[in-house]
Amino acid sequence: MAKKLKTKSADIRKLSEADLRKEMEEAYRRQFSMRLQNETRQLPNHRELPAMRRQIARLKTIEREHQLAKAAAAARGAE
Repeated sequence: MAKKLKTKSADIRKLSEADLRKEMEEAYRRQFSMRLQNETRQLPNHRELPAMRRQIARLKTIEREHQLAKAAAAARGAE
């Protein structure tokens, strides 16, 4: 079984960009696995799919926050 993904936004915000990408890759893999299990009626809890979609959205949002913060820092440095 894959490792448990970080779920708290505060924990995710502390991650480096590389770790954030790894978390997102793992989330996509788990979502794919869940979709297969759901189609073959092997997924025990069908509510995990929407939860995983929300987790991926959370990861993407935080990744975008990092990008915007980096751009703002670069803009401040250019002034």
